[in-house]
Amino acid sequence: MTKTVFTNAKLADGLLHDITVEQGQITSIEPAGSETASVSIVEIAGDMLVPGFVEGHIHLDTSFYGDTWMPHRPCTNGFDVHERVVFQAENMAAAAPMDKRARDQLDLCISNGTLHMRSHVMVDSSVGLKSLETILAVREDYKDIIDIQLVAFPQSGILKSPGTPELLDEAIKLGADLVGGLDPASFDRDVNAHLDVVFGIAEKHGVDVDIHLHDAGSMGAFTIEEICARTVALGMQNHVAISHAYGLGDLLPDTARKIAATIAKSGVSIMTNAPGNHTFPPISLLRREGVTVFSGSDNIRDSWWPYGDGDMLRRAEIIGYRSGFYTDEDLQAAFDIVTSEGAKALQLHDYGIQVGAKADFVTFSATCIPEAVVSFPKNRKVFKGGKMVAEGNKKIR
Repeated sequence: MTKTVFTNAKLADGLLHDITVEQGQITSIEPAGSETASVSIVEIAGDMLVPGFVEGHIHLDTSFYGDTWMPHRPCTNGFDVHERVVFQAENMAAAAPMDKRARDQLDLCISNGTLHMRSHVMVDSSVGLKSLETILAVREDYKDIIDIQLVAFPQSGILKSPGTPELLDEAIKLGADLVGGLDPASFDRDVNAHLDVVFGIAEKHGVDVDIHLHDAGSMGAFTIEEICARTVALGMQNHVAISHAYGLGDLLPDTARKIAATIAKSGVSIMTNAPGNHTFPPISLLRREGVTVFSGSDNIRDSWWPYGDGDMLRRAEIIGYRSGFYTDEDLQAAFDIVTSEGAKALQLHDYGIQVGAKADFVTFSATCIPEAVVSFPKNRKVFKGGKMVAEGNKKIR
């Protein structure tokens, strides 16, 4: 049996440890110098060793990363989801092949330490199942390097896009892991009918749900309450996520606290990437109430905005900066959002630096987690199942 010991690895407690890996799994964690008999030794030399980052929300099918530069087109009047969808369709028609762009984006994320990912993939009458088929093939090629969950995402709406309910159903049969939704109130103009489709497919196939919700203020809050009620009624606690939930950032503290308690009781998770030009959920308040908050890059250099570097440690810094996180406790919370909380939201039960978990981890030079969040060091080594897959910000497998 192959056994590798990763020696002198600094863990979150600040102490050096030896971590033994066998058959891609962590089998022991001991104080540094404890392990002497081993087949192979990897010297970590005092660098921090942390779990692989969890990219909880990304779009592998629509990024232009690695393609020619695509100038951003502003909406006619502020932010409009309908108009951005039109821009996206026009830009995608002129883009490089989807599989190449998806691979370029995956390589970027892996090189920065992401080893678990949830990607939303367009499934609607405008593209059918073609995008999903392409990304499924890419996922198969990368299965030994990164774990990827795919969400069947109705980018053009469900009710407004004829045939989409049937396509979403077929997408799950084809290999998508979750069913998604998009702004039931503002986009499809019928919250109940939209959620009937989403939760109906989830219940039929026994899959989880992850719904995009951009709606602001009371409209967004009402939709969140409806999603929470459906979740509880169907016994789907801890199997539903709401992505973005901008409206939570518009509410007065007492109102936000009340709805946060509802979210916590329903077991619904909230994803935020702390975008620069939108309100976003009050992370500290949600966490105090017991809500699982996780994060993702969302869009990387696509039709929605030109930013994104695929670095979830940098994303933790952005979350902390925008949330006013200053103390070590706060900065640790930002780190948890891109690691353990993301693992919880994605139902990753063999995650973490603990005996029995997969040996999926990242090393870098930092004295502690809070320092890593504010400095996001780039000298990283990335290990999947105990085997190095990236070093120096380049994928090597």
